[in-house]
Amino acid sequence: MSLNLPTRRMKMRIDPAYSIVNIVLLLIFFFLLAGQKTPFTSDLRLAETTQLPAGNMPSPVLEILSEDQWRLDGQPLRPELLATALPDEEVPIHLVIDREARSALLLAILRRPELADRPIRLVTQHGGATQ
Repeated sequence: MSLNLPTRRMKMRIDPAYSIVNIVLLLIFFFLLAGQKTPFTSDLRLAETTQLPAGNMPSPVLEILSEDQWRLDGQPLRPELLATALPDEEVPIHLVIDREARSALLLAILRRPELADRPIRLVTQHGGATQ
């Protein structure tokens, strides 16, 4: 008497390539979503000076009209002469710059050694500095 045993079925094997493809697709979707620019919304409101009466600002007032065009208390000033033109006292310097100016320009001005130990008050102007 012989036993008839059922034939053993082949165990189904999942190809490891499927999991790799799945991970790659998930990464692609992640980077597609993460790489999109999202609209930046903030409650931050930048300061805006609509009218700047020259008589109301205490001295010294350093106006930055462009990278090479500066004024100190209304008088034209070359940037390399800033150290000699500033008063010796440690009074705050009022820095007037267009609010649309490049941030690199503002940072370069604030890094100058002449302004390193002085208090600085930033005054912004909308739509370009007054001439």
